[in-house]
Amino acid sequence: MPTHLFTVVIRRLGKWMPGLPELLSYNRAPLKRDAIAGLSVAAVALPTSIAYAQLAGFSPVVGLYSTILPMIVYAFLGSSRQLIIGPDAATCAMITASLMPLVIAHNDPEHYHALAVSLTLFTGFFCLLAARFRLGFLADFLSRSILMGLLNGVAITIIIGQLAKVFGVPSYGQSSIRQLISFFEQALSPHWPTLLLSIFLCALYFISRHFWKKAPWALILAATATLISMVFNLADYGVAVVGAIPSAIPKLHWPAFPIEAWGTILPAAAALALISFSSAVLTGRSFAAKNGYEVDNNRELAALGVANIASALSQGFAISGADSRTAVNDAAGGKTRMVQIFAAIAILLALLLLTKPLGHMPIASLGVILIFSAVGLLDLSMLRKLYGVSRAEFFIALITLLSVVLIGVMSGILLAVSMAILLFLTRTARPADHRLGLIEGQNDFFEVDHYSEAKEIPGLLFYRFEASLIFFNANYFRQRILQLIRQSATPIRWVVIDGRSLNNIDLTGAMMLDDLSRLLAQRGIVFAFSSRSEQVTKWAELNYREDSGKKIRVFGNRRQALEAFYRDGAVKEEHIK
Repeated sequence: MPTHLFTVVIRRLGKWMPGLPELLSYNRAPLKRDAIAGLSVAAVALPTSIAYAQLAGFSPVVGLYSTILPMIVYAFLGSSRQLIIGPDAATCAMITASLMPLVIAHNDPEHYHALAVSLTLFTGFFCLLAARFRLGFLADFLSRSILMGLLNGVAITIIIGQLAKVFGVPSYGQSSIRQLISFFEQALSPHWPTLLLSIFLCALYFISRHFWKKAPWALILAATATLISMVFNLADYGVAVVGAIPSAIPKLHWPAFPIEAWGTILPAAAALALISFSSAVLTGRSFAAKNGYEVDNNRELAALGVANIASALSQGFAISGADSRTAVNDAAGGKTRMVQIFAAIAILLALLLLTKPLGHMPIASLGVILIFSAVGLLDLSMLRKLYGVSRAEFFIALITLLSVVLIGVMSGILLAVSMAILLFLTRTARPADHRLGLIEGQNDFFEVDHYSEAKEIPGLLFYRFEASLIFFNANYFRQRILQLIRQSATPIRWVVIDGRSLNNIDLTGAMMLDDLSRLLAQRGIVFAFSSRSEQVTKWAELNYREDSGKKIRVFGNRRQALEAFYRDGAVKEEHIK
């Protein structure tokens, strides 16, 4: 193929696969740094992928299947050069919460795995569909307060769910509260070899973090626990271990679609797509800003969608952006997409060569790893800061957290999103508004409720409505104008609306303005707009032509409206000088 044609083909493919041109033009300069970063990521991803598979109720090997191919796919398709994708605490918790009722009904692990693969495939399809319609803005749909409450709630749920494994006692119940009660009922009678191992691993975690802050602690704990298990044959003492792991590359095949479960799978897949995408984009944006480039939300949607489909085809489960592994990548100096390729190759080699020792890994060590990973998700200090910034946002975060812990992940998310939508509608239906006044020596208007030195002009109500004028706040706008006229200490002769904040006026809003102008005209009050906007101008031209007999005034800015008010003789200008 001629060089020019090859370049054209690569450029066109690059529109769909942003990573392809970069990977094809990769040079050796960052090779050593990227290889070290890839091994560092693999060192963290290997034990955590196994742990998250356990958390979601799968065989440990499924966690590795969910990591290898999706990482390679994302390296070609994603717009972030640092983001590492793979199994994630929130997505695993959502998978379990969504599918557990169906599993209880069938009591069949293979059926559960089939449902999870179908759920992952539909999650990928939803991401691709959203990317097709350029719905990347959905990343902003879940506010930081909701995500903060969700992640803290998921962290607490994970910690509660792993306590029984750390103590070596059975866990009963599906809800976090029931599991916690079950744990306390058995905590005084632990399986001592398991508990002693867990205590040793906790001590090792704190020692390694104290002397080596960037230590791959998950790998250290997993390797140490596995070595102890092999040397002392802990399984003979009743310590639960992972068990046999098949040493094979996953076979790619199309998953089955249990149609009878679609009523549960489809809504769960839509929610999972939204949560995993929002989490991945937030992580990707953070590290992109740090390294001086931008991520494309719609491209991220497509990349995450294909990565989830790749996970499903390799018999894995839903994945997302992993903030801890991304942080490891950045801290190790990884700057290119090759880090994911190196990490995927390292995990693949471990799957082929290290499955026998991995089978000796104690379940308790996975519980310890998950607990410390969950502690990393906890950010209660931000909740305290949020309380000082916005009480409403704080209570949304708190209710999300409590809902996730008390009634489950999916129900908690639905409740939190419903509250966020309700808060948005409330703020739009009853938006902030301000009376404006002049400050002596200043040449502009200021909010009188924010600036004590701002004084209203007698006879003039200068008003700003901080929202578009549409069907569910039009009547409130009318009521506020009439209320302020009644409450004014001096008779109002002019009402001037600051039109700069009215970005949109729908039919209901236009009809309300028409009725309000008639009512004010009957009372001898001039109705006017300042700061001419396209919406206000269009409305005025349609409804207030010269021959219409209606009276309204539209001014280009505030000073023009004020000067016209003076000329009208409603008040003498020296009163406010």
